[in-house]
Amino acid sequence: MNTAALREVIQRALKNEAASSQLTQILETQIDSLHPAIRLPADDAQGVLARFIAAYVEQVPDVLDAAATVAREAGIESHIKPVLKVAEQFFLQPPALMAGHEGLEGLLDEAYLAHRLVEEVNDRYIVHFGQPLIPLDTTVANLIAHQLIGEPFANQLDEAVHHAVEGLLDEEVFNLPSAQTYRQQLHDPKVEEAWKRWPCLSQQLGVGLELNPGQRAAS
Repeated sequence: MNTAALREVIQRALKNEAASSQLTQILETQIDSLHPAIRLPADDAQGVLARFIAAYVEQVPDVLDAAATVAREAGIESHIKPVLKVAEQFFLQPPALMAGHEGLEGLLDEAYLAHRLVEEVNDRYIVHFGQPLIPLDTTVANLIAHQLIGEPFANQLDEAVHHAVEGLLDEEVFNLPSAQTYRQQLHDPKVEEAWKRWPCLSQQLGVGLELNPGQRAAS
């Protein structure tokens, strides 16, 4: 993994945003037309949303490093690493459908691809191990990012993720003896304690998603 290169790309985009405020200007025009399911604090909606996007992007290298570490501990790194390398390449060599997407706004698209790729791998881990590959819950954050990116483009990104995982991750990986040994270690108190350090990403950043606002209002 070359997550150091990812960090350089991200830091460069953050510096450019600090100098140009390009993303901030875009959010100014979009904040009133966001999907009603996205819940933001009324007193600093634009600021919270900008910080959410920056943190969502910045989390990618940490998520990939954590996933690679767990895969190595499970003895299946050689099978998982190619999938994680695809997420890395989304940043370093964006696919053609990303053409014209620049700056921190563009990295939101690439971060979405990377986070969704790990989420798909996590889903397979949950089926076989009863726990995800890494404990950081990005489900709500990914849904929020999907809404920010907008359809149909976000759906195209989902399709790219689906093809990447289907072509690279064989279900038989989870039946390897090394994976079965790892399964027995999952309830170690030290492992469970370490996982508590990875709370829900969207909750950390003060952004929520209310999937049924009408029901919430009625309750």
